[in-house]
Amino acid sequence: MEKNLRQEDSDLLKIVLFGPESTGKTVLAKQLAEHYKTVYVPEFSRTYALEKNKTNHVLTEEDVMPIAKGQMFLENELTKTAKNLLICDTNLLETKVYAEVYYKGFYNENLTASALHNYYNLYFLTYIDIPWEADEVRDKPNERETMFAAFKEALDHNHKPYVLLKGTFKERFDLAVKHIDKLILEHA
Repeated sequence: MEKNLRQEDSDLLKIVLFGPESTGKTVLAKQLAEHYKTVYVPEFSRTYALEKNKTNHVLTEEDVMPIAKGQMFLENELTKTAKNLLICDTNLLETKVYAEVYYKGFYNENLTASALHNYYNLYFLTYIDIPWEADEVRDKPNERETMFAAFKEALDHNHKPYVLLKGTFKERFDLAVKHIDKLILEHA
């Protein structure tokens, strides 16, 4: 397993928002971080893709590993400043799912090993019932069900603990808080 794809040791509870584009992950990550007075790890691939778009380039298979390394760097850096809980807008398993969907046949042993080895206390799988919003990076408005199925399959196949979040932003927030509060009590 490649060192720059591994989590640094931490006693923090780690939560991942996981799912297709335009399902409210970033909004919820920010809300949860504010609610719990901690930090959230932003989605590195978004920043990376926006930078690439400025030069009229699109993401390719060669970008997967720099994105994965950038995501883990952000997570490890923010682990140092988080208070008791770290909210992750994404993680390496999500990067792996996207890579496999976008680049058919993609496989990287280091990414796979790290995505499955890195530990998170709970995943929130975000459903596709929030209206899709276009932006400079999002590109699969007509494949939401396929993308959701790929994310759900990754969690099920790898036996990751998750809660499905559906409904309004408030309903999602309330359900997430309920489950995070329970985790906090269990780990007190």
